[in-house]
Amino acid sequence: MRVLQLGPYPPPYGGVETNLVAIRKYLLDRGIPCAVVNLTRFRKAEADEVYYPRSAVELFGLLLRLRYDVVHLHVGGNFAPRLLGLSLLCSLIPGAKTVLSFHSGGYPGSPEGRTARPFTLRGFVFRRFDRLIAVNSEIARMFRKFGVEPNRIRQICPHTFSQPADAPLPEPMRAFFASHEHVLLTVGGLKPEYDLPLQISTLGKVRERFPGAGLVILGEGSLKRQLQELIARQPWAEHILLFGDSPHQTTLRAMADCTILLRTTLYDGDSIAVREALSLGTPVIASDNGMRPEGVTLIPVSDPVALEDAIARLLTDTPTRTAALEEGERNIAEVFELYREIASG
Repeated sequence: MRVLQLGPYPPPYGGVETNLVAIRKYLLDRGIPCAVVNLTRFRKAEADEVYYPRSAVELFGLLLRLRYDVVHLHVGGNFAPRLLGLSLLCSLIPGAKTVLSFHSGGYPGSPEGRTARPFTLRGFVFRRFDRLIAVNSEIARMFRKFGVEPNRIRQICPHTFSQPADAPLPEPMRAFFASHEHVLLTVGGLKPEYDLPLQISTLGKVRERFPGAGLVILGEGSLKRQLQELIARQPWAEHILLFGDSPHQTTLRAMADCTILLRTTLYDGDSIAVREALSLGTPVIASDNGMRPEGVTLIPVSDPVALEDAIARLLTDTPTRTAALEEGERNIAEVFELYREIASG
């Protein structure tokens, strides 16, 4: 069996990227060839069967040239017309079984998701895939509204957990952790939906009660310059580290070493960062989006008082940490079994 995955390939290390890489590693460790076609604007030199097409024509050429038995398309965010077209193209490739993973946990509740009907172009395209992977029950229900037969739908969480590397944190993160008693960590994009100004402003209030507290922000995005300027204006600027993007193992190390992971989003799905932190035993505070896993301290969206109070409670009475890594391996094994099922059918 040969597998081709299409989707975002790191860097950066977002939730979809992490899932794609974990599936590939699982297959390669078992001697199963797995190529990847990156679908983002990010470019690197092609190597180790990871391809970076620069246009739709190049992408189409790769789909015709590469040999595979299973093609697995990963989709996140809104199901834009270009992704719909790519999905249709993948479903038309002769001789290959097709799988679509839909990673956008919040899409079923969006205006577009609420219009799910069988007699739509989206419904037609979804029904052409041999299997559809839903990352939560809401997406599985949405697929059924699009007219997909239930036996073609698999609900498989995308989360894959691993122990962080033993290597120390890179500078200046290591020094920042060493100089702060309590480190609040946020992992994600520097984008409006992550509501990072809320965390930056709340840190000042938190430090009035816990002067050893600091905030580390991991990620890149369109708001980097604005956030740098906002941080520079705060009297507590030296206690905020805007680190940028980091390798996945570094992110896991930071999650394991931090005091609390923050996820204060205006719009969010079933965040892999939240799941990873919980798997490492790290307390998590997150905006309530209706799909957070058990163990998360929930706060209303964009509520500075609730965020401050939640942080204070956890810093005052830090819960005992319990790691649980087995679930992630099972999730990837389920994807592998799905591949075997359709490849032998």
